[in-house]
Amino acid sequence: MIKKLPVGIQTFRTIIEGDYLYIDKTEIGRVLIENYRYVFLARPRRFGKSLFLDTLKNIFEGKRELFRGLLIEKLWNWEVKYPVIKISFSGGIHSRSDLEEDLLHILKSNQERLGLECENTSKAKYLFAELIKKAFQKYHQKVVVLVDEYDKPILDNLENISEALVIRDGMRDFYTKIKENDEYLRFAFLTGVSKFSKVSLFSGLNNLEDISLNPDYGAVCGYTQLDVETAFAPYLEGVDMEQVKRWYNGYNFLGETVYNPYDILLFIKNRFVFDNYWFETGTPRFLVELIKKNRYFIPDLSNIKVDKSLVNSFDIETLNLETILFQTGYLTIKRLLPTGMGVGYELGFPNKEVQISFNEYILRSVTSGSHKEPIRHELLDLLNAGDAEGLEAVIRRLFASIAYNNFTNNSIQGYEGFYASVLYAYFASLGVEIIAEDVSNKGRIDLTLKVEGITWLFEFKVTDKEPLEQIKTMKYYEKYSGERYLIGIVFDPKERNVNKFEWEKL
Repeated sequence: MIKKLPVGIQTFRTIIEGDYLYIDKTEIGRVLIENYRYVFLARPRRFGKSLFLDTLKNIFEGKRELFRGLLIEKLWNWEVKYPVIKISFSGGIHSRSDLEEDLLHILKSNQERLGLECENTSKAKYLFAELIKKAFQKYHQKVVVLVDEYDKPILDNLENISEALVIRDGMRDFYTKIKENDEYLRFAFLTGVSKFSKVSLFSGLNNLEDISLNPDYGAVCGYTQLDVETAFAPYLEGVDMEQVKRWYNGYNFLGETVYNPYDILLFIKNRFVFDNYWFETGTPRFLVELIKKNRYFIPDLSNIKVDKSLVNSFDIETLNLETILFQTGYLTIKRLLPTGMGVGYELGFPNKEVQISFNEYILRSVTSGSHKEPIRHELLDLLNAGDAEGLEAVIRRLFASIAYNNFTNNSIQGYEGFYASVLYAYFASLGVEIIAEDVSNKGRIDLTLKVEGITWLFEFKVTDKEPLEQIKTMKYYEKYSGERYLIGIVFDPKERNVNKFEWEKL
C-alpha cells in the first residue's frame, strides 16, 4: 500500500508517525550541521524550508525513534541531546509593536517547553539572550537556535517602506543577540525567502554562512528528478513525465534543478490536472506595481543577465526588481555567465507554471478583465491554426480591453516597449515557446513564437513606420525553416491600439 501524501504538513514527527511519504533529507542535514555553526538558507515560499528546519530540531533533540531507516540513523550520536530554541514568523506581523509582542509570546513558549524561568520578560531581545544562557546552564549542552521565515515581518510590509524599515531595525537588534551569545551556541540556522544585505539586517550577525547558492545544498529543499522518478513513481503511473517536468521542474540553486514540492503533491492530489498550484498560494501584487511604476520591459524577464551581487541580497531602501523576482521564485538561474569581473547569471522563468501564471497576473493588472479568457483561448486557437488574418481582430480587442486609467497622467501610450510588453505577456501566458528580441545575424526581431510547428515573427512600431518591410529587408526569418508568418504591427498612441497590421506567409 502506498503512503499518504504530506500535503501542507510541515512537522517532521507528524509525517513519520502518520506514515506519510517522506523524501529523506537527513543526510544533507547531517552534513550541514557537522560542517557549519551559523547558517542561512533562502528559498521561495512553499519549498519545504519549515519541514527541513523541523527535521533539524528533532535531530538535535535526539529523537532517534523518528529516524528509523533514514540515512542519518546510524551516522549520528543520539546520546547527545541539545536544547533547541525555535522561532517562527509564519503568522502576519503588521507593526513594530506586533513584532515585539509576537517575539515575547514565542520566546515564552520556548521558555515553558525547556522548563526555564527567565527574569527579563519585558523586552524580547533581553529575554532571548537570557533564554540562551539559562538553557545552556540547565542542560549542560550548547544551545541550538532555529529561526523559520526570519524575513516575513519585513516582506509583509514592503508596501509600507517606513514601517518595514522600523521592523527591520527591530529585528536587527534581536538577531544581534545570537552573535553576542556565541559561547553558549552549538548551531544557528535561519531560513527565509529573501536575503537582506549584511549592512541592513545582518550587521550584528555577520558570521552567517549563506548556503542558498552552494551547489552542495542545491537540493536541500524541493524534489529532484530522481525523487520524482522513484519515490513518486507509484503515484504518477501513466502520466506524461516530460510534461510534468516542463510544468514544475526548473528551479536552479546551482545544484541540480528541483521541483517545488507543493506543485507535485497538489498535481497528484488533483488527479494529474496541470495547474498553477504554487503560484496561487501568493500574490505578487507588489512586484507588478513595481513593474508598472518603472515601465519595466516585460520581455526582458525571459532573459535577464545580472551579476552575482544582484541576486545575493537586497536592501529595502534600494529595491531591485530582478533581485526580488529571483529570491521569491518567479525567476531562477538558467545558466552561469563567467565574466572578467567574476560570475554572473542569466535568469528566466523556471517552468511553464510560472511563465503562464506570472504573465497572466500582469495582464489582469492592466486590462479590464472581462475579455481576458475568451481572448487568450481564441488567440491560442488562431496561432495553432496559422490564422494570421484572424489575429488582427483579436489583438485589437486585446488592446481595447486595457483600462483607460493605465494611460492617464503619463505618456505610456507612446512607449513602444509598452505594446511589446503587453503582447509578450499575452503570448507567454499561453505557455507557448517565446523568444523576446530574437537575435539573427542581421539584427533583432521584437518577438518570435513557435507554436505547433509554425514560427511567428513579430516586429512592432509606434506611429507611421514599416515593420513588415523591416522584417523582409533584414531577412530575420532566414534562421528558421518550415511554415513562417511575418507580422508587422504599427500602434497609434492616440487611439492606444493597432493602426496598421500587415502579414505575409513564407
